[in-house]
Amino acid sequence: MTKMTGNYQKGPVILRGTQIPETTTDARLLAPIQDSSFVHGDPWRIMRIQAEFVEGFGALAKIGPAISIFGSARTAPDHPHFALAEDIARRLVAEDYAVLTGGGPGIMAAGNKGAAEAGGVSVGLGIELPYEQSMNEYVNLGINFRYFFVRKMMFVKYSLGYVVLPGGFGTMDELFEAVTLAQTKKVLSFPLVLVDSDYWGGLVDWINTRMVDEGMISPQDTKLITVVDTAEDAVAEILAGVHRVADQVRAEKNKAH
Repeated sequence: MTKMTGNYQKGPVILRGTQIPETTTDARLLAPIQDSSFVHGDPWRIMRIQAEFVEGFGALAKIGPAISIFGSARTAPDHPHFALAEDIARRLVAEDYAVLTGGGPGIMAAGNKGAAEAGGVSVGLGIELPYEQSMNEYVNLGINFRYFFVRKMMFVKYSLGYVVLPGGFGTMDELFEAVTLAQTKKVLSFPLVLVDSDYWGGLVDWINTRMVDEGMISPQDTKLITVVDTAEDAVAEILAGVHRVADQVRAEKNKAH
């Protein structure tokens, strides 16, 4: 093709001589046969990550005060922990909180069920996994994420506290990320309430002794976690923790003025 002469306007850029392309940007965009490998490259992934943040922020910005409930996806509906998570969620809704879960089965479904049946906002933040896990039926606002770190950001950003029932590695991941953020002052020390002292007791004892005794954490760091056994106590600790944070925020504002 003969090269064009004169000026060529490419968006805000002016091209001349050999810099003038043979096709327009629209033509290249609409070409019928193209190399699709770009969708697996980091530049495209960055756009997908950005899109997940935008969608998450847009969907959750107006849910109001919320508490996250975590726990095992493997908990059966007839297990006492399932009923306990339902009860906690109902009590949180009665206190005008939305309930956030991972949107899957088990404890997540129990939390969403309790919230939905109490007439509250029942949020599911799902995740793409190598095995099938669809959004549970009790979610009335659901978002699916590709990336764990984006999803975890949504829990931290839109939760005023965490209620953590017995669970596995995923539950531990959510819990210890929140503890780390609170310990390092990346977030205000929002309440982290573990439910079922029989399940969590060994872990908490190890934190309070081995980690403290060997200087891996400071003694005051152990206060970041509270352990309870009932739905009533779980919600009471959440409310007390939220109020402490609110008082801290007010105090900081007063100092600034």
